[in-house]
Amino acid sequence: MEVRMDLAQIRISESHDHQVIVLRERNGTRLLQIVIGLAEALAIDRRVKSVQLQRPMTHDLLAGVIESLSGELEKIVINDLQEHTFYAKLVVRHQGELVEVDSRPSDAIALGAGGDVPIYVEDHVLAAAGQ
Repeated sequence: MEVRMDLAQIRISESHDHQVIVLRERNGTRLLQIVIGLAEALAIDRRVKSVQLQRPMTHDLLAGVIESLSGELEKIVINDLQEHTFYAKLVVRHQGELVEVDSRPSDAIALGAGGDVPIYVEDHVLAAAGQ
């Protein structure tokens, strides 16, 4: 079952290689922390704050490609956890069909943060991450 989550926090520390994003269950108390890189954390932060740069960054480019192809990013699903690595998928609606695209969670969230796209986490991932 997919659990609706919200991006609750982006922890950025320039003195560490690993950054953390925290997802909070929308109608509950569970949290999910995901360790990501500095570049990904800064990309998420920039898109959350709607900071525009002179030229499109990778996540802006992908958003533009989806839009140009008449697609819509419908949701992000963090769907697996294997050997301490989270997996995600982009669910894109294109010509009435849903297309799933494999993604790193950090890239998916950076892409979705620019357009208020809902984030879901599979219940089994939340259970596994809590251990």
